[in-house]
Amino acid sequence: MAEPATPVTLGHRDEPHGTAPRPKVSRRREVSHASARSLLMTVLGEYVLPRDRPVWTSILVETLGMLDIEEKSARQALARSSAEGWLVSERVGRRVRWSLTEPGRRLLTEGAERIYAFGRDARGWQGRWLMLIVSVPEAKRDLRHRLRTRLTWAGFGSPVAGVWVSPDPRREPEAQQIVAELGLDAQAMSFTAAYGEVGDQESMVERSWDLSELTDRYEDFIDQFTGVRPSGGQAVLRAQTELVHEWRRFPFLDPQLPGELLPAGWSGTKAAELFHRKHVEWRPHAQSYWDELTENEDRA
Repeated sequence: MAEPATPVTLGHRDEPHGTAPRPKVSRRREVSHASARSLLMTVLGEYVLPRDRPVWTSILVETLGMLDIEEKSARQALARSSAEGWLVSERVGRRVRWSLTEPGRRLLTEGAERIYAFGRDARGWQGRWLMLIVSVPEAKRDLRHRLRTRLTWAGFGSPVAGVWVSPDPRREPEAQQIVAELGLDAQAMSFTAAYGEVGDQESMVERSWDLSELTDRYEDFIDQFTGVRPSGGQAVLRAQTELVHEWRRFPFLDPQLPGELLPAGWSGTKAAELFHRKHVEWRPHAQSYWDELTENEDRA
């Protein structure tokens, strides 16, 4: 559940100004290509994590089947997750059941906290910026990419090459950890300050974050789940899983800018309200259906 999706950089832009905008990505198109492993992590976080008990292979395969994942792909996803240390298997007669490892439980717990808290609390902003200056030579492209990916996930944007900004000064320890782990701490510098009189803050925000693409993603999420009224346990479980699966990407994409820096009528606010309302509404029925599935399999 905490597993990051493939990095989608909404912050830094390598293209010079004046180049054609990148094509917009439809979230609906991405849903149909969701990987079995990614969906498995969502299922584990939503249904297995809250219960301190193993789960049969057949339950996981059946649940992924409800999400249009073929049995072969589901079993491969289980094997990969086990190989990476998130799951451990146990054979009981002819059947196999799976338990979360301690690292797997920790991964999913951290992810759940981030996902379910995301979009709930609007923090007040004091107008202070954290600025990080760190330059990576062009020849070290892999290092540049890793720095860009990690700082983007941490909510930083880059108005110009080598300069990263965040309206949340509390992220400084995280930035310090990132540059240290990448071996860049010796040439990095940070400052905390208010925006000055040269230029304007709105232009800096536009140069640092591609909020138009993020808006499109939020609008697709709203379109996908507004008006959805699943009937029956299986339909509710599918809807709940898809809801969480789609929402779990946003904490890695949205820099969570203060309201003062966002466009009027920000779609992220409406999307967050929709997610939390639907999640509360569907959760009891989805969890109950999961328990029904597991109880039936236990008696088999």
